[in-house]
Amino acid sequence: MYDFDIAADDKPGLYRDLIAALDALTADEPDAVANMANAAALIWQVLPDLNWAGFYRNVNDELVLGPFQGKAACIRIPFGKGVCGAAAATRETQLVADVHAFPGHIACDAASRSELVVPIVHGGRLIGVLDLDSPSPARFDAEDAAGCEAMMALLAARIA
Repeated sequence: MYDFDIAADDKPGLYRDLIAALDALTADEPDAVANMANAAALIWQVLPDLNWAGFYRNVNDELVLGPFQGKAACIRIPFGKGVCGAAAATRETQLVADVHAFPGHIACDAASRSELVVPIVHGGRLIGVLDLDSPSPARFDAEDAAGCEAMMALLAARIA
């Protein structure tokens, strides 16, 4: 069993420790599903004010639900639909302060108010996306986006 004590007082420190913990969890594990499952659990445990944390995998140019923490979720999302689909189609991080103002938002959980979705790319191929939802408006900021992008850069080769 892993026990990580992550209690940084600032976001850069929090993400630095989170990345180190993610590295330790996934360094020697070749199984993509196991690595995504542990990553989702770690993020859920460490990041405050989330109501969903998990992955959608690129399966034949469609996002398919992967390991996650939170309520049951939408299983399939076409590229270009909703926040996750936008991240997959553009391969750009989507930082959404108010999901109700996002055109075409897919409401898997009506309690979600803000969302951060980071595309995961390895060797030029989209592997999937990391999806974080919060019940608080404007929960995520540029530091969260940068921290999650750094985590996914580390994880990409371990889930490819």
